[in-house]
Amino acid sequence: MNLWTSKDAVKATNGISKINWVADGISIDTRNIKPGDLFVALKDKRDGHEFVKAAFEKGASAALVSKVPDGVNENFPLLVVEDVFGALQSMAKFARARTKAKIIGVTGSVGKTSTKEMLKTILTENGKTHAAEKSYNNHWGVPLTLARMPKNSDFAIIEIGMNSPNEIRPLAKLAALDVAIVLNVAPVHLKAFKNVEEIAFAKAEIFENLTSKNSAIVNNDLSTTQILLKTVKAVGANLVTFGQKDKSDFRLVSSTWHKNKTSVKAKINDQNIHFDFCAEGDHFSMNALAAFAAAELVGADRKITTQAFSNWQAPKGRGERKKIKFGLGNIELIDESYNANPISMAAALKVLSNSKSSGRKIAILGEMGELGVEENLFHSDLARIEGIKEIDVFYLVGPLMRFMWDELPDYKESKWFESIDELIMEIGSLIAVNDTIMVKGSNYTKVSKIVEAIKKVSV
Repeated sequence: MNLWTSKDAVKATNGISKINWVADGISIDTRNIKPGDLFVALKDKRDGHEFVKAAFEKGASAALVSKVPDGVNENFPLLVVEDVFGALQSMAKFARARTKAKIIGVTGSVGKTSTKEMLKTILTENGKTHAAEKSYNNHWGVPLTLARMPKNSDFAIIEIGMNSPNEIRPLAKLAALDVAIVLNVAPVHLKAFKNVEEIAFAKAEIFENLTSKNSAIVNNDLSTTQILLKTVKAVGANLVTFGQKDKSDFRLVSSTWHKNKTSVKAKINDQNIHFDFCAEGDHFSMNALAAFAAAELVGADRKITTQAFSNWQAPKGRGERKKIKFGLGNIELIDESYNANPISMAAALKVLSNSKSSGRKIAILGEMGELGVEENLFHSDLARIEGIKEIDVFYLVGPLMRFMWDELPDYKESKWFESIDELIMEIGSLIAVNDTIMVKGSNYTKVSKIVEAIKKVSV
């Protein structure tokens, strides 16, 4: 079944298409466009109209444009609109309206993508499931995800992120959510907020367009839980809570992990459940409870959900664990390179601390970004996390990580590097056979380069 016909696209956008066409997918990047895709010529650092010709050369079935681009003419299958981004939003709204899918929105300071992937794993076993690719959670990622949603979907999972106030609200409204989740609220993006309470109000925007027919899933263990609950009560949505507190609807009883596997025991309204997944960490267990709750609310079978969790494993850069050949033996690499903030950093250090290792436990840490005026303190406080007691070596990178380095106990083996490249130059001498190594830092630090360097020296 085709994703879009020219007839539906014209109806959705009020655009003009002189040639009939059908599209099996939608792409905004000619580097990964597939034959049969509709190419959307968005403007970002470059104007997408510059790549329309290349899109057709790679097999695009049509292009969404605001003008006839260079290298093509009116005889090409063009959908011409006044504003390309506005048209994409209109297609998203149209796609949402034509499906009977139950749609789940996920936001939170930490764990959005992991939870989205959990939901994708368990809902796929219950019906036709559509989900955002990668971390497509911003002003263009959400409408793109919706516009890509097949009409016959049973379920869809939409990841919604933010950097500042008033960003979640329009995206949640566009998605017309059946279920909305706030996983957590943490001191992230503090450059745009005065405090964590302001962040909670911004996260609560995901609930503002819910009705009594919809459900809100709220973390019951947060210092800001009451802020979230206030919005839920104001709209009259069905409230479901998760957490470790006794009164949580989905309550975490225990979370035990070993050898890249976590076993969760929980109570759902006083009924005991148990399930496993292929990753380590209490933070994953909490996210799993939120995912379990959402699956139940959209009608998933509990037995199928419980079994399906065993197929989930941490995405790349978010706790993925691999054994790699090194010298005459192996090392174990925990890839947490996707991003970092104080909460996720503490969680990752706890995983490393609790890991069984016949060699050293090494933490390679890059800076945490967007922490505002107290960024120095947030970094120095990492040295006081209880989990660091069991970690043998710290390699710290970047000016802000100097504050952690200065606060580490004298008995800890540690080294500070000004830059990623400086550390990479020494990587071969910094690690040894049987080491367990965890790499984590914010995206802008590019600590993923360290992960790749470790893999190269390990060959």
